[in-house]
Amino acid sequence: MTDEASAETVLPLVEEALRIEKRAVETGRVRVSLSTETVEEVLRETLRTREAEVERRPVGRTVTEVPKVRQDGNVLIIPVVEEVLVVEKRLVLREEIHLRLSDTETTVERPATRRVQHAVVERVPPAADPAER
Repeated sequence: MTDEASAETVLPLVEEALRIEKRAVETGRVRVSLSTETVEEVLRETLRTREAEVERRPVGRTVTEVPKVRQDGNVLIIPVVEEVLVVEKRLVLREEIHLRLSDTETTVERPATRRVQHAVVERVPPAADPAER
């Protein structure tokens, strides 16, 4: 073997290395501003009222038992009795209370103030100088 044949051949190996980096890049800005205004409104509501008209009607009639409360149309009749001692005990219907109910409706309007907000969004170009970030 010759000297040349025994000489080793060295092949250099090369490897590429990749490096990935990321950085923040400003592409634009957004500015949001709020404005508040007051709005005058009229509130409407229907109110219902019930009134009672009381009429006392004397009766003065002897009864054997207490009459029941009864309804005659829109009139509620409530009997009022009294025990009277005589030689015997009797129920005497002294009076009846006639109660007439009537309903009325009234529309009420009141001014009221409420607040309303509006948002304005506008796009602003990015800052030219990276130091401004």
